[in-house]
Amino acid sequence: MSKEDIRSDIEAGCNDAADRGKISALSEDAQERLLEILIAPERVASVEPEDTVVFSTDNGYHSLYGNFSEAGGVGIPIDSTTANMLMERAFGFDSVFYGWLDFSFKSSKAVITQQQQEIESILTNTLSPLIYGAMPNLGGYYKPDGPFDNVGDLMAEGKILEGMETYEKLVDHAKNDIVWVSEQVTRIGTECINIDTTASAGDGGFLSSLKACEELKKRTGLSIEMGMASEFVMGIHGGLEYEGNVLAGMYPHKQVEMAEKAGVDIFGPVVNTNTRKSTPWNIARAITFTLECSKVANIPIHPNMGMGVGGLPMAEMPPVDAVTKASRAMVELAEVDGI
Repeated sequence: MSKEDIRSDIEAGCNDAADRGKISALSEDAQERLLEILIAPERVASVEPEDTVVFSTDNGYHSLYGNFSEAGGVGIPIDSTTANMLMERAFGFDSVFYGWLDFSFKSSKAVITQQQQEIESILTNTLSPLIYGAMPNLGGYYKPDGPFDNVGDLMAEGKILEGMETYEKLVDHAKNDIVWVSEQVTRIGTECINIDTTASAGDGGFLSSLKACEELKKRTGLSIEMGMASEFVMGIHGGLEYEGNVLAGMYPHKQVEMAEKAGVDIFGPVVNTNTRKSTPWNIARAITFTLECSKVANIPIHPNMGMGVGGLPMAEMPPVDAVTKASRAMVELAEVDGI
């Protein structure tokens, strides 16, 4: 791309976010600074030492010993404890992480004892705070894996009200599983729960996560990180509310307000990558959404930046230049507290 092509895509990406979210686009100065970051010749970009932010991860340690497509990974034959020791001691991460491979609260219930053993081993061998993560994943409650008929199938058959009623029942089931699993791993010494990929199944997934946060705060006082699944909350139900607010249709700057009300301590906004557009377009768009989120937030913001989100290319192991330049831009231009 020529310099002018990049500048044009930055402006277009900003304007797309501003139009969809009904928010302000990046200023001309900010767009020019983003251009400077993106065309800089270095392969790896970094912020100034005084601007350093902390890292939290979603399955970060899987990138070392994983070897399957969903979480990527380079397939080094090590275990979760060794991988986390490397993340902490060799790569300088500010937190360590554990999550079951299936990565949903519902499936974690069946193997909670094994998870507790692995968590104990990680805690014994590391110093950083340990975050436990999993997804609400409402799809796991549909037959044959769960007790409910598939909401999408019901609605496709014209059974709209039945589908909505079924969807409402899913909320409390998912909420109860999040709370139960979180309490079990907290008993071992886990310091933070990451409710991740929140709202992947729409507004019901968001509501179950918010309710779980409320209950966990009352019962445990546990630190909670909430990572979203998408920039936009899908209205599978359409009428579900939290604290008098309809959840469907919320963008990050509204999502974080709900998260704060529920007691979330760290919020991870997501901006999805459009694979038909360039990296400059996607990064500019992600920063525009995230900056608005930072402006209204009273809690730390850790944008999700990995394969297909945060402006990064849709790749299992995104190229280091795109990752580091996008990260630098997030810190300098979107005023984030961590990544």
